[in-house]
Amino acid sequence: MSLCLYKYLKDHAGSPLFMLYKAIKLQAEKGPVDYVTGDARYSLSEDKLLREKIEPKVMTLNVEHNGEISQCRVLDCDTVTQAKEKMLDMLCRNVPFSQRPSVQDLDLEWRNGPTGPVLLQDEESTTPCKDGWRRYNMLSYYKVTDGAYMSLLHRQQTIKSLNGSLDNTVMSVNSAFPIMKMDNDPGTRHWHLAKHDDATQKDGGVKMISEIFLTRLLSTKGTLQKYIDDLFKAMLSTNHTMPPIIKYLFDFLDQSAGHYGLTDPDVVHTWKCNSLPLRFWVNIVKNPDFVFDINKPHIVDSCLSVVAQTFMDSCSTSEHRLGKDSPSNKLLFAKDIVHYRKSVEKYFQDIRDQPAVSDQDMNSFLAEVSRMCTGKFYISSALRELYSYVSKYHSEILNALDVDNQASAQQLSMRLEQVITNMEGPSNKTAYV
Repeated sequence: MSLCLYKYLKDHAGSPLFMLYKAIKLQAEKGPVDYVTGDARYSLSEDKLLREKIEPKVMTLNVEHNGEISQCRVLDCDTVTQAKEKMLDMLCRNVPFSQRPSVQDLDLEWRNGPTGPVLLQDEESTTPCKDGWRRYNMLSYYKVTDGAYMSLLHRQQTIKSLNGSLDNTVMSVNSAFPIMKMDNDPGTRHWHLAKHDDATQKDGGVKMISEIFLTRLLSTKGTLQKYIDDLFKAMLSTNHTMPPIIKYLFDFLDQSAGHYGLTDPDVVHTWKCNSLPLRFWVNIVKNPDFVFDINKPHIVDSCLSVVAQTFMDSCSTSEHRLGKDSPSNKLLFAKDIVHYRKSVEKYFQDIRDQPAVSDQDMNSFLAEVSRMCTGKFYISSALRELYSYVSKYHSEILNALDVDNQASAQQLSMRLEQVITNMEGPSNKTAYV
């Protein structure tokens, strides 16, 4: 199914998925994002909601890199690395993430600082440490002004030469790269917008949701609603672009239900959900980095997980009763779930009403998929995976081929035995037969 849906994902569903990813990322970065915890003011996920009251100042900086100057929007509460990441997003917006320079390979210089050029860093030896806590430097720490001129410079020295050891690093939750840790005191704890111990309530360490925070979640959800709806619509589309494999598979499941005398419609509904929406689409929604060459910060990952969970709930046949203890994501999409469930049911019904896909059309489609995948996959590895299945269920498969008239006419049982002999050797053939 994944191979057969690749072209549809590339030509149709991929666009709304990418737009949702970008919308979530841009929305989250409009407000403060904690560099250490990944919590953000604008979030769909209660677990990643920044509860501290931060009033950031929006600044537009003039950033020079490789001889070009661009304007970049940042917040005065951004750490230096966060600012560099936003600058790279602006400067390299049409460049795949894997081909961009690393933030750790670039230095940020304030060209028109109060006393001349100033090199900005997340942490310096002069950064104050109080009660065992050291705060990462923000743009406000350096008193960077709106409209300041900055330069992204390629670092001449490696992290190792600056730090003495690559072991003396910590990881940024917003990036896949390590950030420098200047002090050698193992007892020092770092923070940005909220200290770790203060980020949770004392009552069992659970973050309690309140009306004001739920309102903030709803506000973010309202901003992203269109992008979520567009993605769901693309995943549940039955127009001429829908791959025939879906109709072919769903008809097979309907026929199997009739063959085994299953009259409960929820059973077939669950089969179809498990074979396509939950097995393929949910995985893609949660992991757009499987499809695109992008960076997926923790806040984006947590928001996408909420969207994926909503899609999963839309495929469920059981009603979820809402109460005061219900998860916030259930409350957020309570009204939408009714509509989404109807969309899933209509999707299945529309496919059921379509003309059947002939074996000839199906074979043509699979031949096209095979040509599309030329050079992208190792055939021998694929055959080995298929054979591992055959090896596990060889007796059942051989027996089924023996009693099938069409298979007998093509001598498929004998041909499969020849494959087994070639793979395992003559000694194992007798055991299989």
